[in-house]
Amino acid sequence: LFNGGIMAGANFTQVDGDYYAGYRKMGFGGGAVVYARLSKFVSLSMEISYSQKGSKSEGPQISPGSSSLLILQYGIKANYVEVPIMINYFDRRKSHIGVGISYNRLVNATESISQDSLSVIRTFDLSTRYPFKKEDWNLVVSGNLHLVKGLFLNLRFQYSLIPIRSGADLPPIQYARAGQYNNLWVVRLMYLLYK
Repeated sequence: LFNGGIMAGANFTQVDGDYYAGYRKMGFGGGAVVYARLSKFVSLSMEISYSQKGSKSEGPQISPGSSSLLILQYGIKANYVEVPIMINYFDRRKSHIGVGISYNRLVNATESISQDSLSVIRTFDLSTRYPFKKEDWNLVVSGNLHLVKGLFLNLRFQYSLIPIRSGADLPPIQYARAGQYNNLWVVRLMYLLYK
């Protein structure tokens, strides 16, 4: 009726709502999972995991919100504890797909910026003045390919259902353009104990 396992891998992340597109920020993602079988091919799963998310600039760029501001380097590092709950459909080879909701609790975060404004260079952490929300709810879609007995390759997409920062908590227009959302792809290996 119940089986469990462990998984570890990499997150490829961006934050929608800043000025930097692309999954350039890479972080660790891993934890433990428990499956509860509801029928022959359907199981409910719950995980607890540690997940590193964020955003990263590719190189210097003029801020779209201020033509006199050159952003030399930019990055968001956000560490979360996650609890995804999913419904999963298994095929006869034990490969499975799932969909669900993940509750994320922020452990810590930084938003480092190095900028050149009228030849004055400054480096600072924006998140101290404009904090991220402590909670993040994600939509989760996941696929698990059964490789050999007990070992699976997991590919997952996650997206925030509510902004991780919005309204008065958003930085000025030279640093952010809209409400911000975590957006990530996850690639992991999972080892699952089952009969």
